[in-house]
Amino acid sequence: MNDLTFMPVHKLARMIQERQTSSLEVVNAYLHKIDKYNSELNAICTLNTENALKNAKLADEATSRGESWGILHGVPITIKDAFETAGLRTTAGYKPLKDYIPNQDATVVQRMRAAGAIILGKTNLATASGDYQGNNEIFPRVNNPWNLNYTPGGSSSGGAAAVAAGLSPLDICSDFGGSIRQPAHFCGIFGLKPTDRRVPTTGNLPVGVGSIRSMMTVGALTRSVEDLRLCLSIIAGADIRQPDIPPVPLDTPSQRNLEDLQIGWIDEISIWTVAEDIKLAIQSTIKKLTNAGAQIERALLEFDFLAAWQIYYALGTYIVPLTQTQDLDYFRHNIRFLFREATTGDKALRQISNIPNIAFPIGINPTLKGYFEILQERDKLISQMDKELEKSDVLLCPVAITPAFTHRPQGVAIEVDNRKVPYQMANGAYAVPFNLTGHPVVVIPIGQTKNGLPIGMQIIGKRWQEMELLAIAQKITEVIQSFQHPHL
Repeated sequence: MNDLTFMPVHKLARMIQERQTSSLEVVNAYLHKIDKYNSELNAICTLNTENALKNAKLADEATSRGESWGILHGVPITIKDAFETAGLRTTAGYKPLKDYIPNQDATVVQRMRAAGAIILGKTNLATASGDYQGNNEIFPRVNNPWNLNYTPGGSSSGGAAAVAAGLSPLDICSDFGGSIRQPAHFCGIFGLKPTDRRVPTTGNLPVGVGSIRSMMTVGALTRSVEDLRLCLSIIAGADIRQPDIPPVPLDTPSQRNLEDLQIGWIDEISIWTVAEDIKLAIQSTIKKLTNAGAQIERALLEFDFLAAWQIYYALGTYIVPLTQTQDLDYFRHNIRFLFREATTGDKALRQISNIPNIAFPIGINPTLKGYFEILQERDKLISQMDKELEKSDVLLCPVAITPAFTHRPQGVAIEVDNRKVPYQMANGAYAVPFNLTGHPVVVIPIGQTKNGLPIGMQIIGKRWQEMELLAIAQKITEVIQSFQHPHL
């Protein structure tokens, strides 16, 4: 059972199709693992046991007749509880939705089912996908499988814990400010944030979150780069229910060797000093890649990370309150809280609100003029990052200032190498700029801290070139070979 529950999705799919195992055997292996460990992790908040077993039997009957439902025929997966699942409770960790049972699937859920996947259950998360830990008022908090006293990150908390611990092989999740990438880093797994607007967000709850027209992305958490590639090939593409998703085809990777690639890297920027363990892990990764023949060079970035941080929060105050939600006051309060906590305790960072010539709308009603000014500033930063990526094929950088930290109330500062770093900054400093610019990012595990907690690394690629990015991430992963799973 352990072997099956740590098998990557693409191998499980092949084994089921070739009758080396059955869908029912795989589903039962996961249900056994969930029964054994989920009470400690609280990773899966709603199980779909009866339907999963029923569908697994149907999948096996179809296999025996030589039929296939699709590329994921009979493979169980989980879905972040922010995505609507027809007939299966969907709460978003948001109390007004605690008993909500949708009558239709989110687009990405629909596409995974159409590919033959079986929904094993829903994964726990932060309230309304709005925190870097897995806490809400409906379900128990999510714990990190590497150490139960630590958070697995958030908001895709349960998905990361489940994939890392072998309770799920793949979790469909979302990322508005690091919600895929930070949990991947904290739990030692792989995560993909695609290009902004590559994947439909239709059916992502609460309603206001699903209506966000920029910076919200849908991706996945897995235990291999190949599974990220497979998942993206299924969920990407235009959506009749969301007409602003462009019909841009997935790119074809160049198939270049590692030594033919230009790789830029940073281990930190001066305003955001990362934990020493993270810095050392990135430097060790660079050494391994150099020894493997990669053309790798420290990047002298002209991209303005601080401005990106500023504009991200400024834009957030517009796009969140302007959406239609069941609780407008909650979202207005939350965005102000995020901004306030992001700058607490640092005089220089409190200057974030002083953006020249832009009416920053914390606590005031946003204006149409201010919104378009913010969008113009965003365009400049997108262009800056595009130019940086003309110098190299990918850029390597930290995921966060901190590795996983002990559970705490939202907003309490994080201790990093005997200094306190503001909560939002510690978690989001290196993540939110790429939500703003919309560039695709893969997170891969690269090592561990001195006390045995995972460390991940961001690999940033060119917009609309996810398949090339994933191909490069695969080559880097083959050199590093740092993936491990926790021993519960």
